[in-house]
Amino acid sequence: MSGRDDAIRALEARVRALEDAEAIRGLKARYAELVDARYAGGKVKERGEVEALAERIAALFTEDAVWDGGAALGVCRGRAAIRARMAAPTLHFSWHYFVKPRIEVEGDTARGRWDILAPCTTRQDRAMWMAGVEDDGYARVDGRWLHTSMKLTVVFMAPRDRGWAERP
Repeated sequence: MSGRDDAIRALEARVRALEDAEAIRGLKARYAELVDARYAGGKVKERGEVEALAERIAALFTEDAVWDGGAALGVCRGRAAIRARMAAPTLHFSWHYFVKPRIEVEGDTARGRWDILAPCTTRQDRAMWMAGVEDDGYARVDGRWLHTSMKLTVVFMAPRDRGWAERP
């Protein structure tokens, strides 16, 4: 084996890691797109549409995945539980912005950390700002990256009109 062969293998590994990280970014974007698609015109879409979207959201997770929304949103274990949770929105509107991705790929598994900013509207029609961090686990299953875990840690949830800096 030559130094050239080693260099080619090293480059192939680096390109694969970059492609894997990009596929994970796409997975996270698809998750946000589908979760937010459950809302239109300041309300939850019709039940059939939301159920179809919940099915597509759940398909982004492994069968044994854990979705952890924290104390306010609960924990779901397994694809079926995630599907049921996504079919029952707790808001009237949300728009997820995932930024500052930190993705570490190790073969067929990976970890990711994302900052999240999500303007949202509660069921009481209160406009809110939510900011936090999501820590994710991923696995390549049949050549496709899926979530194995997702854990939300909320940094703040503040009324849009008062902001996060004002004191009561």
